[in-house]
Amino acid sequence: MNQQITTPLVELEDISIAFGGIRAVDGASIDLYPGEVVGLLGHNGAGKSTLIKILSGAYKRDSGEIRIDGQDATINNPRDAKAYGIETIYQTLAVADNVDAAANLFLGRELTTALGTLDDVAMEAKAREVMGRLNPNFRRFKEPVKALSGGQRQSVAIARAILFNARILIMDEPTAALGPQETAQVGDLIKQLKSEGIGIFLISHDIHDVFDLADRVCVMKNGQVVGTAKTSDVTKDEVLGMIIMGKCPPGATPGPGAMRI
Repeated sequence: MNQQITTPLVELEDISIAFGGIRAVDGASIDLYPGEVVGLLGHNGAGKSTLIKILSGAYKRDSGEIRIDGQDATINNPRDAKAYGIETIYQTLAVADNVDAAANLFLGRELTTALGTLDDVAMEAKAREVMGRLNPNFRRFKEPVKALSGGQRQSVAIARAILFNARILIMDEPTAALGPQETAQVGDLIKQLKSEGIGIFLISHDIHDVFDLADRVCVMKNGQVVGTAKTSDVTKDEVLGMIIMGKCPPGATPGPGAMRI
């Protein structure tokens, strides 16, 4: 990936938002390129989820710019975000437990026949196509989602996002409740999405996950960006130093939240 000649998929520039006079995000800037995973790290309350919720349309920023493909973007609600190809997969996986994978993929956007009835055949065929791309071993199309493993449920949530042409995926703690095998499965899904040119913001507390999957890391503390770095240019200990102390190592580009030494 030659970032010199590629326009970022997403640019968040100097984003700020306050709740009750407290700045939850304070002048944060971050970008994301096609086929790239950027890991967003920081303690609870660091501002990472709030920043990403501004991109997903859940919150409206007080100030700052959002650009998609180099063009100014107006994102005031989740529908605006979806129109730009931005989809969010939350830790709590908003899947409907009592219906199968196809019904979940088309929830609220069901396909119908000429007679106005649900076109179950078309929806299942499309579900098989998308799931086959993501997770070729997935076979449990007829079972309610509650019968699936955590990794399989995550597959369904991701498939629903990319079914409607997501280009920018926000994944909030995607492996938090998963065991090692299922975490590896989600890692494979992320690598597959990367290969298709989808850009991913990965919010995680697990520094090992982030180093395994992310091309770059961005660390936030007290609502500000401490620094951004390629994962190959920093160590896990250095990133922990950024998270805990706000100390920006030599391999990272410092942000406004970097501790002044």
